Amino acid sequence: MIERMDQIAIELPRPKEADPDAASAVQELLGGRYGEMSTLNNYMYQSFNFKNKKKLKPFYDLVASITAEEFGHVELVAHTINIMMEGSTFPGDPDIAPMRNAVDKRSHHHFIDTAQSAKPGDSHGRAWTGDNVFNSGNLVVDLLHNYFLEIGARTHKMRVYEMTDHPTAREMIGYLLVRGGTHIVAYGKALEVATGVNITKMLPVPNLDNSVFDTTRKFEAEGAHRRLYTFSERDYRDISQIWKGTHPETGEQLEVIHGVPKGAPVPDYEAVPEEFAPGISQEDFMEIARRLQKSAGL
Repeated sequence: MIERMDQIAIELPRPKEADPDAASAVQELLGGRYGEMSTLNNYMYQSFNFKNKKKLKPFYDLVASITAEEFGHVELVAHTINIMMEGSTFPGDPDIAPMRNAVDKRSHHHFIDTAQSAKPGDSHGRAWTGDNVFNSGNLVVDLLHNYFLEIGARTHKMRVYEMTDHPTAREMIGYLLVRGGTHIVAYGKALEVATGVNITKMLPVPNLDNSVFDTTRKFEAEGAHRRLYTFSERDYRDISQIWKGTHPETGEQLEVIHGVPKGAPVPDYEAVPEEFAPGISQEDFMEIARRLQKSAGL
């Protein structure tokens, strides 16, 4: 079970300018083959199907705790897309075509299907598929896959970072480069424990350190690259048998945090009347409030 908090991982800047074309590129980081939907569901099903949990508990704890973090990463990318879509069209009478700007945008799906919001799909609008989940049942094979998956995800984040200078996208990507890098190291260390082979010596892949990117440096200065969270106050504590020693790239001491990182407020979004979203007028709101008060006995 996952305890959900009404927060997101970091505070996202909300500039005035919209960039729906860049938002379509960011969709790849959500619902592409190497997107956050894939990391979440790969680790989630590996944790559900894990064999010999008691004997191999540190590895199970590692996969399970990273699963919980990936849920928050899906949420963070979705909000990034939502913010980048804000202000893409304008309200008005349907006959003046208030969404006429949408026909020239990279993705029509955002306007037609989700009222200018994120979709569980890639940069071409193709829906994310469970075919992207890999779960062999073999511990070493699955850890190798996860190591490669995180490196693939890092590569895609770096490329999308170079495609857009939108502040919201870059803040999110900077954070996920740091946290994804943490997961790469975690799976590398797990493979070393399981096989004796230190594959962290090949890092970073691609051959660019996170410090190259403007928005990663503050997160590394806060120590986000050397901390792994259990996302539980009492469970998954045996990740400390894997996540220990020093960071292979910086030499800093690694740290296990029992619990969750500090979060930030979840963004709220203005109505988009031209999309009929949420379709609740002031009069409707007052009537709903009256019904809620009545049902509460007030």
